[in-house]
Amino acid sequence: MGSVRAVLVDIDGVLTVSWRPLPGAVEALQEIREAGLGVLLVTNTTSRTRASIAGTLAEAGFPVSSEDILTAPAATAAYLAEHCPGARCTLLNSGDIAEDLDGVTVVEAGGETGSVPDVVLVGGAGPEFGYAALDRAFGHLQRGARLVAMHRNLYWRTAEGLRLDSGAFLAGLERAARVEAEITGKPARAFFDSALARMGIGAEQALMVGDDVESDVLAAQRAGLTGVLVRTGKFQEETLRAADGTPDHVIDSFADLPALLRESAQQ
Repeated sequence: MGSVRAVLVDIDGVLTVSWRPLPGAVEALQEIREAGLGVLLVTNTTSRTRASIAGTLAEAGFPVSSEDILTAPAATAAYLAEHCPGARCTLLNSGDIAEDLDGVTVVEAGGETGSVPDVVLVGGAGPEFGYAALDRAFGHLQRGARLVAMHRNLYWRTAEGLRLDSGAFLAGLERAARVEAEITGKPARAFFDSALARMGIGAEQALMVGDDVESDVLAAQRAGLTGVLVRTGKFQEETLRAADGTPDHVIDSFADLPALLRESAQQ
């Protein structure tokens, strides 16, 4: 890791839990910045915009702005502009992310009678993921709509414990409608490529830190980055043992990253 020039960091479960800073995370991020390394926060969070996330993190003491954040919704907007420009999308998501879906045409969930959107766009799960909404999405897919999802996360951690995420519903839609979702956030290779391009570096110069061994760490490693798994957030030992690969590094928390970087630089 001596050639590392930038660090990509997941937010939820790595820097914060329920938007409250984890011990030592603020200080660790500050130390990494002072060492001259680039920082980009890359998140599948779909309940808040980049500006909202940056404001919350800055209030908690993290040295970040909205320009330091790449969200799955923002990546989704870029993906749709390239792969299906002008598409009419029906959005199934918990939270207001309109600001990060710049240029995306979102139609009402109910839609016009007999009208089929071009894309069923799935974000993060919440109360909106009831039977009626899922059945309506299923109907659109049967009639030819494309299925685009911001991520496949099965769950995330809150202060009250693990909560079910949209990946569980997405699997059901795919199987029922016999379609395969196009993924725009992590673990999609395009998401990591977009992050690297934004920072102007190659994969071999970047390190990815996450609490999800599959979507954060192994996906980043497949894209050529160094992967670091933290034992916070959604981390579970049994999930690590059952993973399809092995992280380059496993540390207790993000607070331990500066020491790992210093040690690697000295070798």
